[in-house]
Amino acid sequence: MDEQVDNMEELVQPELNKKIRVNWRRAGKRVVETALQLFFSFQDSETPRWAKGVILGALAYFITPLDTVPDFVPVLGFSDDLGVMLSAIAVVAIHIKDEHRKRAKDMAERIFKV
Repeated sequence: MDEQVDNMEELVQPELNKKIRVNWRRAGKRVVETALQLFFSFQDSETPRWAKGVILGALAYFITPLDTVPDFVPVLGFSDDLGVMLSAIAVVAIHIKDEHRKRAKDMAERIFKV
């Protein structure tokens, strides 16, 4: 299991990048910034494995095209993704550091500067 969690970063990063690159306008800044906070916490070697598992589940839900509310639905499309990610943040909040929040905010600012 430990090796599986470590190897998942290789799969999550390109898919997360693709999801944000393709959907950033429709998803909105809050969704993108939340996903990035989780991802930066996932990358942190100090984040415990159980927390990485929670984060991985939330990011997998965000990345997968199979959703409770399909992403292409106007206004509501990413609401379920945001709900899942905010729930994950509530569970692992102690492991999301200020540096993760700042990196996510800075990156979201750059993405939405267009």
